[in-house]
Amino acid sequence: MSQMHVYQPTENHVKIIGRTHWVKDVLWLALSGGGVEFSLRGRTARVTLQGDDVALTGNNLARIGISVNGMRVIDDQVDQPLKTYTIFESDTDQAVTVRITKLSEAAMSTVGIREIAVESAEGIRPTPRQLHTIEFIGDSITCGYGVDDEEALHSFSTATEDVTKAYAYLTAEQLEADYSMVCYSGYGIITGYTENDQKLTTHLLPDYYEKVGKSEGKFGNSLLPQEVPWEFSRFTPELIVLNLGTNDDSYTKDDTAKQADYVANYTQFLEKVRSHNPGSMILCTLGIMGDRLYPHLEQAVDRYSRETGDSRISAMKFEVQLEEDGYAVDFHPSQATHRKAADRLTAEIRKLMKW
Repeated sequence: MSQMHVYQPTENHVKIIGRTHWVKDVLWLALSGGGVEFSLRGRTARVTLQGDDVALTGNNLARIGISVNGMRVIDDQVDQPLKTYTIFESDTDQAVTVRITKLSEAAMSTVGIREIAVESAEGIRPTPRQLHTIEFIGDSITCGYGVDDEEALHSFSTATEDVTKAYAYLTAEQLEADYSMVCYSGYGIITGYTENDQKLTTHLLPDYYEKVGKSEGKFGNSLLPQEVPWEFSRFTPELIVLNLGTNDDSYTKDDTAKQADYVANYTQFLEKVRSHNPGSMILCTLGIMGDRLYPHLEQAVDRYSRETGDSRISAMKFEVQLEEDGYAVDFHPSQATHRKAADRLTAEIRKLMKW
């Protein structure tokens, strides 16, 4: 019997997915969909994860999924400082592909990948890069808010959030694309979701676009993700898909001055996105939870294009979700709605990018 070999989740051993950050030999994940993927031929694989300072509180813990050959074998919320999972065991050598994914969003909690131990003569290696690269920038819809609880009157929990069932992840899968997600529930361009007609300026996605993440949970109990600048050279997307405006609409409603504020700030945000991604195509979308702001999104795209001469930008309206397709928590999109949205977006991207 061969012995166990221990590996760190470095790029020579694993494919790193999404925005991540190293602290003291641990690879930390904040944003939805962040993780690693690797392959091995062997008999056993174990993964040790590290909880953050939120892990022991029991409140909105980081939810992680681990799959082997595409089947989820671990689905857990990390509630301990260290947690080891046996993810694969066999009497004979087998070829397996393992993916570790943060299913819940950044804002509440983070999780670290500490080590991967395998019984395998050749060790572990990164899976190959996919054909394409996409960055998704969005809100709760992109995060998969409440998607595992199709009771519209229930309230938010990281336990029912699963980015792999949301339209963005499904689109990346259909297009064979490596992705990076930058998404936060309740966030917008000029305001977060609000019920009192006042702007919620703590929840603006543009404020955190240049950071590794934004969370209550500290990496290694010492470092907030929002204190770490993201190095854009680490991921160069061919395409960037924005889906922002659903939360802004809670504030702008039918007020033309507020809608104009959205247009002006959206245009500015496009300039910021472009400055970090000079070669990417940009696709601006809206509409799954309401399309009232969509004409104003189109105005922002037109204005940006006119002012900058940048023609590598496009807009697309999603269909508004239908009652017959059901709702998840807080009337968020159901799994059926997410699948429909993914099909719509995939078709649009194939046309736009000629993929």
